[in-house]
Amino acid sequence: MITSGTGFGTDCATEDQLTIHPMRLLREWLPAPHEPRPLMALATCGRDGYPRVRHVLITEADDTAVYFHTDTRSAKVAELAESPRASVAIAWPAAGRQVVAHGDVRRAPDDELHEAYSRRSRYLQLLAWLNDDDLAALSPDERRRRWADFDATHPRLTAPPTWTGYAVDLREITFWRGDPDGPSQRVRFTHNGNHWTSEVLPG
Repeated sequence: MITSGTGFGTDCATEDQLTIHPMRLLREWLPAPHEPRPLMALATCGRDGYPRVRHVLITEADDTAVYFHTDTRSAKVAELAESPRASVAIAWPAAGRQVVAHGDVRRAPDDELHEAYSRRSRYLQLLAWLNDDDLAALSPDERRRRWADFDATHPRLTAPPTWTGYAVDLREITFWRGDPDGPSQRVRFTHNGNHWTSEVLPG
């Protein structure tokens, strides 16, 4: 319902693990743009200093950032306004792969909003319009009735005014690979402001 698959893309050659551009490798690991988006764990910092984590769909990745879209009324948006930094994690359990990363957060370009919304499932498009405090306060039966009525009377939806997007400009990315025949391996890439450096870590 929320996501439909954790499909793994392709990997780089073993001899290129320390020299490949990490954002290129991340895009290789991700499913193709036309395929279902995987879930990405997103951690922000709450006002009380404790981290908050939830899953969002990763919209895309480019040479510097990963992107996600969400509702401006959500807690994560308020937390990012106060502390524009985040950690992310994407896992492919069946393939024995995981990426963890962190970086600085900025608003994504507005011209991407409608494109990102159009690629969401019908369920998530409806959720973006309806998932507010007023609906949450109703009984389950009334919530379902209003959902069904809105669905029936709005066959074509565009992004609501509360739809927004963010880019996480990654400063550190760690790729983890499992190995059924030997120890796992982690390769960490760190950006120093000018270029990426890499190192192999214990699995």
